[in-house]
Amino acid sequence: MIVRPAPEIWEAALGRLQLEISKANFHTWLSKTIGLNCQDGKFVIGVPNTFVAEYLEKNQRSLLEKVLTGVVREDVRVEFRVAARPEKSLPERTNLPLFNPRYTFDTFVVGNSNNLAYAAAAKVVENPGLAFNPLFLYGGAGLGKTHLLHAIGNKVAINHLAALYVSAEQYTNELVTAIREKTTDEFRKKFRNADILLVDDVQFFAGKEQTEENFFYTFNELHSNNRQIVLASDQPPKSIPMLKERLRSRLEWGLVADLQPPDFETRLGILQNKARRDGVDIEPDVLEFIALQIKENIRALEGSLNRVVAYSALLRTMVTPEIAARALEDIAGKEPKLAAITPNLITETVAGTFRLTLSDLRGRGRDKATVFARQVCMYLIRQETDCSLSEIGRELGDRSPATISYAYEKMSSSINNDPHLKRQVFNIQQKIYAARPDSR
Repeated sequence: MIVRPAPEIWEAALGRLQLEISKANFHTWLSKTIGLNCQDGKFVIGVPNTFVAEYLEKNQRSLLEKVLTGVVREDVRVEFRVAARPEKSLPERTNLPLFNPRYTFDTFVVGNSNNLAYAAAAKVVENPGLAFNPLFLYGGAGLGKTHLLHAIGNKVAINHLAALYVSAEQYTNELVTAIREKTTDEFRKKFRNADILLVDDVQFFAGKEQTEENFFYTFNELHSNNRQIVLASDQPPKSIPMLKERLRSRLEWGLVADLQPPDFETRLGILQNKARRDGVDIEPDVLEFIALQIKENIRALEGSLNRVVAYSALLRTMVTPEIAARALEDIAGKEPKLAAITPNLITETVAGTFRLTLSDLRGRGRDKATVFARQVCMYLIRQETDCSLSEIGRELGDRSPATISYAYEKMSSSINNDPHLKRQVFNIQQKIYAARPDSR
């Protein structure tokens, strides 16, 4: 007869299970479980969600019963029940990337141009691995694909699922490194043990045969184990050039949903949402004016609001449609002129502001002042140009896309929480606009 409490029995069992299965599998499937009850030969295991329960029932039941039988010295049958582990006992997943806290479903403005993509992403969160697997999102730059990927990651993290976000370029770079350093087993475990794999800029895989083949098998293993896959690209699978047919067909297995340029109502909603989030008091007619001027790109739309607010602050005047018109013409310029703001122009302006040389910014100096200036530069290039993470990395001394992404998210968060830093960055932006060749 079993007399020990269930939590104590399960902790002993977990100690043995750590020796039976890989560290990655233990961390993914068992680290969030608890012993709930043990009575009449039945042991109830608490799991964080139904997804984990289904996996353990299908793949690990016999092993768990064997280990528990060894602990209590009598036959045991297991049962799984959804029950969260006490928060203080939850180990942190420091090996997984943090998702941008600003990119949530609540902050995503839904309109006719993106409602299918939004609804599909929300459905994936409700039933990961079962609804729309894979989900393939496509659309032009700045239309919200990355926002939805991070929104999925933020939401499922609440349910303690292991969500892994990576760009196709980062996946390729890590694979190359793994092959060179003979760590392909670790690479394989990292990507194939994820509950949800989120891959951005999938078009980057095209023409890279070894990467494409590796991802093909990663996709197959995840899909066959009912792990959710969400992908994003600037074009649908059928339009990606040099993509092998066997991978293309798999990308189209689930649901392919597009994001179109937002209509006027959606653009206005985006501006209202950003103004509210940033604590900016601005009249509706000004927002309507901006929404009428910027039509193709959400990033450019939000950037235009930043410019209008900064311009009025510099002139110490109320924001009116007339001031907004001057700001967009004299500071931001017409949309076709945006190409005049180049990474090199931003780098030179930031270097001059912080009294550094270009070599300092592009070099490996790690003193606090240089690192801060370099991160400001990364943020501004990402904010003011359409450069990819890899292009920004090359501009600043061949730094990795992951480094650029980290710096951008860190600066974005700091700017939102530090009015002094926001003003400092605005001032640098004004210098950049004034230094453009077409600024006069």
